[in-house]
Amino acid sequence: MENPRILVVDDNQEIREIIHILLEGEGFQITEASEGTAALKLIEKIPFDLIILDIMMPGLNGYQTCLEIRKNSNAPILFLSARTKDSDKTLGFSSGGDDYLAKPFSYNELISRSKALIRRYQVYKGKDAPQLEKSVKNAGPLLYQNLEIDENRGEVRRDGHALELTDIEYAILLLLIKNRRQIFSASRLYEAVWDEPYYYGANNTVTVHVRNLRLKIEEDPKSPSIIKTVWGKGYRCD
Repeated sequence: MENPRILVVDDNQEIREIIHILLEGEGFQITEASEGTAALKLIEKIPFDLIILDIMMPGLNGYQTCLEIRKNSNAPILFLSARTKDSDKTLGFSSGGDDYLAKPFSYNELISRSKALIRRYQVYKGKDAPQLEKSVKNAGPLLYQNLEIDENRGEVRRDGHALELTDIEYAILLLLIKNRRQIFSASRLYEAVWDEPYYYGANNTVTVHVRNLRLKIEEDPKSPSIIKTVWGKGYRCD
């Protein structure tokens, strides 16, 4: 299997070069773009495993670029931005981002988050280790209400129609359905899906991703029947 491909989108050449050197040293293939329109053209041609995306760029900003990417790609998107307000992060997640890292950033944190996002995406797309493929090879689809989850293909259908979920959304749904009637607090859900320690503010991250997931799987997202909120405790599937 060839090394994962990462697209770095930032109008600051120095930052692109730093990220390029850091992640190339970890064995990733790096492609650069200085603005959103150029990034979209590259994504049409190359199947990336991760997109690192700045927000404040000329032309299409990061949020707009993310929305366009999500029309055709479920590759994980890591926002990298000096904008650190909760409202900025919420907007990033609402536009389809998977994670958010503030500038200036820790090199180790950038590397660890990039690896975690790529690892989850490879599992989601069925490109993980052979032993996992073997363990689910003969498993039938997982059925829940009007949903059908094919773990072999990493696909979800509602009433027979395929849904376009991000890898984070897929992981949340799979975790809750496989552990029915268990209540997952925001911290427990974050640590299980994001595969990193819970931190102050991650609750908002979880909330936005669950909201986006409900918009795709629920007939009435305002009155969900699949992912239910247990007030003051967390989320569960019955």
